[in-house]
Amino acid sequence: MQQIDADAVRWREGEHDAGEHDSGEGDLLVVLHGLGSHEGDLFGLAPHLPSSLTIASLRAPFPYGGGFAWFDPSPIDPDERARDASAEGVLHWLDGLDRRFERVHLLGFSQGGVMAVQLARLAPERFSSIVHLASFVHDGELPGDAVLAAREPRIPMLTTIGDLDDVIHRDRIERAAPWLDAHFDVERRTYHRAHSIVAEELADVVAFLERV
Repeated sequence: MQQIDADAVRWREGEHDAGEHDSGEGDLLVVLHGLGSHEGDLFGLAPHLPSSLTIASLRAPFPYGGGFAWFDPSPIDPDERARDASAEGVLHWLDGLDRRFERVHLLGFSQGGVMAVQLARLAPERFSSIVHLASFVHDGELPGDAVLAAREPRIPMLTTIGDLDDVIHRDRIERAAPWLDAHFDVERRTYHRAHSIVAEELADVVAFLERV
């Protein structure tokens, strides 16, 4: 398990009426950045996201290219268990929070999107929705996969890709699509963009989060 640096987490408090959430502190959105980036990158989206959400933007544990990574980006990884080390660290970080949230949502870009799916595969009952941006899915099988497929209702997911994206390999995109459809309640969007987030996409993310 890789430890998540709690001191590096960027927080935005959610707004809700006092006493509105008697069983917890509303909804938490955990934000997971891409390869070589950092916790401040996607945190820039926070002002545009629903104000009811408390947002926590995490830093990946491995230094990489001036930023950080969630796992070894090489396409051939002989140690599949090593892929889960960061996801297990995020679960441990969630367990250690001194606050209770009614629901936890995940938003990840690129490698962070892989992480979001991996978290749901490891702990399928813990998460209420996933925003999966410009990303893919790890190979292999996990015990939680069958739980995700059988869960009713399935976890809602918004998954996006750009038709000009040359970072995520086409074979990974094509393999991920049917797998996601078999395990989540998927909304899929394609945009005319490269490996980035565009205004139309952000509007769709906001609408999705407001619905779920």
